Amino acid sequence: MAGERSASGRRRNRHLTFAMAFVLPDEYEELRASVRRLADDGIAPNAAEADELEQYPWKSWEAWRDGGFAGLAFPEAFGGQGAGLLAHAIAVEEVARACGSSSLFTFISKLGMTPVIRHGSAELQARYVPRVASGECQASYCLSEVGAGSDVASMQARAVRDGDHYILNGRKFWITNAGVSDFYTVFAKTDPAAGHRGISVFVVEKTFPGFSIGKLERKMGMRGSPTGEVMLDDCVVPAANLIGDEGAGFAYAMGALDESRPIVGAQALGIAQAALELATQYVQERRQFDQRIADFQGVQFMLADMAVQVDAARALVYRACALIDEGRGGTARASSTAKLFAGDTAMRVTTDCVQLLGGAGYTRDFPAERFMRDAKVTQIYEGTNQVQRVVIAKRLLGGD
Repeated sequence: MAGERSASGRRRNRHLTFAMAFVLPDEYEELRASVRRLADDGIAPNAAEADELEQYPWKSWEAWRDGGFAGLAFPEAFGGQGAGLLAHAIAVEEVARACGSSSLFTFISKLGMTPVIRHGSAELQARYVPRVASGECQASYCLSEVGAGSDVASMQARAVRDGDHYILNGRKFWITNAGVSDFYTVFAKTDPAAGHRGISVFVVEKTFPGFSIGKLERKMGMRGSPTGEVMLDDCVVPAANLIGDEGAGFAYAMGALDESRPIVGAQALGIAQAALELATQYVQERRQFDQRIADFQGVQFMLADMAVQVDAARALVYRACALIDEGRGGTARASSTAKLFAGDTAMRVTTDCVQLLGGAGYTRDFPAERFMRDAKVTQIYEGTNQVQRVVIAKRLLGGD
């Protein structure tokens, strides 16, 4: 056993070293090529329609699931591939390059199940995680409320124990996959007087009495991924669906977000990569003043800056994922750094892409404007980029 642990440790160290050096082992590049083929053939053709009609891209989801990727990031013990966070990030990046909306279904179910995987009872894990890992079901993560976005401790949702059940009341807002998911990981206060120490978390099925979906938002971007209100009106939840301990929900939530923030960074990275590729192609084809606009130094400098930002974002995202895969402690700063820089990069690069395409970039004849709209939310969800700066500063001043 000691030899096995040592070999595993050497393998993780090898992956960490390569990731930090920005040269990945062959298996990661093989995964990238496989996901890119699937994304180009089975996801990209549906992207514009999903955005235009504001409809969930079921064909894209089915391509992802049928391609065997639904369980990529889930542990092997639950029927997944146990690929690790770096592999998951590469897959998310490639899908986001094809369709920002579709990239959300590549990681939201894992986020929803992360508290169950880490803290749930064996019974709870067995009941829900394999069904999500197989792609049979999908899951959502229900933390935010109107008055509790960045300030999670201000949530108003309540859970009251009643014999063998909890009764949940409240509203959850900005929930990704609302109405599509089968299972919802819901955070609510079991002890309102205890602040963030009074938050608990439950698995709620869409069929439970008192559960319903409210308003679906009309959004600037990611329009093919539903975002909406989850309504809990005397919702009856079995006590066995409590995840872990009462009052530990805040810690569970923050732990899950530390792991998901680099994945949002990967999503932003994929969108930025798509914008860079589009701009590079366009400036070589577009002619003005009897020459390609790619021949103008000002255009070349813009492309160079875009490329440098994308490369830097990729290095930070991969580094954060590799550190988490390695099992290093104190990864919150690396996670926030990756999410912050990649989100800001996506916004800059997609804006510059629109600029380089000029009037064409402002129309829906090209996906540049969709890239720009999709990129914006990567600066907002999973903790705004202002919150990421707070996290980074706190860790920096605390010596982490």
